[in-house]
Amino acid sequence: MTPANILIIVFGQLGDVVLSLPALRAVRQHFPDARITIAVGTACAAVIELAQVSDAMIVVDRVALRDGNRVESVRQIVRHVRDVRRRRFDFVIDLHSLSETNLLGFVSGASHRLYAHRRRRSLDWLSTLTPPREDLQKHLTERYLDVLVPLGIAGASTVPQIAPRADDVAFVEHLWQERGLNGTVLGVFPGAGNESRRWPLASFAALADQLTADGRARTAVFLGPEEEQLASEVRTRFPATTVIVDRLTVHQLVAALARLAVLVGNDTGPMHLAAAVGTPVVIVLDQRAPTQFVPRGAHVHAVNPAPLGEIAVGDVVTATRRLLVMRAAG
Repeated sequence: MTPANILIIVFGQLGDVVLSLPALRAVRQHFPDARITIAVGTACAAVIELAQVSDAMIVVDRVALRDGNRVESVRQIVRHVRDVRRRRFDFVIDLHSLSETNLLGFVSGASHRLYAHRRRRSLDWLSTLTPPREDLQKHLTERYLDVLVPLGIAGASTVPQIAPRADDVAFVEHLWQERGLNGTVLGVFPGAGNESRRWPLASFAALADQLTADGRARTAVFLGPEEEQLASEVRTRFPATTVIVDRLTVHQLVAALARLAVLVGNDTGPMHLAAAVGTPVVIVLDQRAPTQFVPRGAHVHAVNPAPLGEIAVGDVVTATRRLLVMRAAG
């Protein structure tokens, strides 16, 4: 099979899409002459753009489809189906494989379809190729790559990679100068959407105190839209030299994360972005949480010796200092 016009569907959260990048890059390399279009959610479109693994994108506002006016949602679905059919794809790959995305691939009219084989999630009978059944014990990057086994793709790198755009690098350079962030900057991302997945903010503050006590480094605390209510508490608890970085686009966030000496945070999307751009990452994780979804990168360390609220600050400080030494050593 030598497809000329490929649609890859990768609907998932930010971290899921970052972890799909090795598979997307493998398809790009396996079919270098094909035109590749990636269907992705609005919040993750920037990741696909920065990874440079496609020729085009179909961006779908999945939140609006789910939570918006029902009549308008149906209209949007009809528009997307018509758009997909109009593009005349000859091969569809569905990496995330939900029943609705499997149906979209089927109605596209593509003669070849490859869907991730997920228990109780995928409509396997609509796929014309059969990948291995999803192995839940494997890391998610490996599960995505397993989908491609029927294509003869093997041995691909499992490390996601992205690079910031030049204009976003310039924006962050100006922001850093404006905020006086010179020298070593340690990043902290205290959010995680669900409060049960957050290491206490007081612990993050104590971490910042210990790592910046000698005055040779400063802390930048990153707050997304869901963490804006933490701003006043951050100003109260963290060292006075701490800078709050918020209201960034995904493109700008990637450029900012690339400037850090290390990023420490909870199990959340920006940690995956940092690892993919090459920044050392310390992720604080409940010992009961699965590790199959942690970021992949050259310098990623998960600290998970206990339930999340009981993880000692000293353990995270030790892991962070170890990564800083490794980075300094080259």
